[in-house]
Amino acid sequence: MTRRTCASLLAGLLLAGSAQAESWRFAVIGDTPYSDHERSELPRMLEDIADEHPSFIVHAGDFKDSRMICSDEVFLDRRALFDASRVPLLYVVGDNEWTDCRQLAAGHFAPLERLQKLRELFFTEPRSLGRKTLPVERQAGVYSEHLRWRLGPLLFVSLNVPGPNNNFGIGATPGKEYLARNPLLVDWLRQGFAMARREQASGMVIVMQANPGFQHHAAGLTHAGYRDLLEALTSETLAFPGQVLLIHGDTHWQRIDQPLRDPGTHLPLANFTRLETFGYPVLGWVKVIVDSEHPRLFRFEVHPYRRR
Repeated sequence: MTRRTCASLLAGLLLAGSAQAESWRFAVIGDTPYSDHERSELPRMLEDIADEHPSFIVHAGDFKDSRMICSDEVFLDRRALFDASRVPLLYVVGDNEWTDCRQLAAGHFAPLERLQKLRELFFTEPRSLGRKTLPVERQAGVYSEHLRWRLGPLLFVSLNVPGPNNNFGIGATPGKEYLARNPLLVDWLRQGFAMARREQASGMVIVMQANPGFQHHAAGLTHAGYRDLLEALTSETLAFPGQVLLIHGDTHWQRIDQPLRDPGTHLPLANFTRLETFGYPVLGWVKVIVDSEHPRLFRFEVHPYRRR
């Protein structure tokens, strides 16, 4: 065998190996900026993230403190902040931006009016925010904030699920807003899983703001506003052959675990992982690495922010 033949065979083997092992990466943030300090530091953190070359950044909601006035000026500032990102940025609606705006400290706005303003500013076009944009699909009808997009072998779905308790209402009687939105967001979730199965996706990623209370759900004490969502998430995860990653914020406790349980065995579902974002007063981000050779598909790098 000649030297040239050996070199050709080696090159072929290397190409074959690289074709089999593929990886992708994206970044996750949320519950920020809450303060003037975070507002001044977040652009620097977004630059740090961009230097790692992720395909995009996901912001899992709450771009202001709940007591900050829900003014158009704040909303426009956050739109400009996200649009300055060097990589595409996908924003998911949080409760601090609409349901909590009814509070006197936040300006005593009508929540649905603020939600409509968010739609006008952040969801009028089928694409991400950022200097470089990513195409997305939007749920037809009113809930244009419900998005769907892809990365490699993954299908992503975003949901407008605000904490606390998904804006269920006071007491045991659900409110009109919840009754209108919840069936459609559950349907959007189920549509996503159906599409992921048809496309034979290796993974499904769901992004929302609220922590749905997995511990209470496992103990049979599910919060009323999350019951339909968690039942759908459980049944769809059980029926899905790939890995499922749920990203949320809300409780400001950065963690990566497996809190969703099989209702029959009460054991954690092996193909389900929860990633909670950093949140005020701790600024940081998480890199998610999608590795086709990893047995659970996802690997994580946690990055507390360090001021330059």
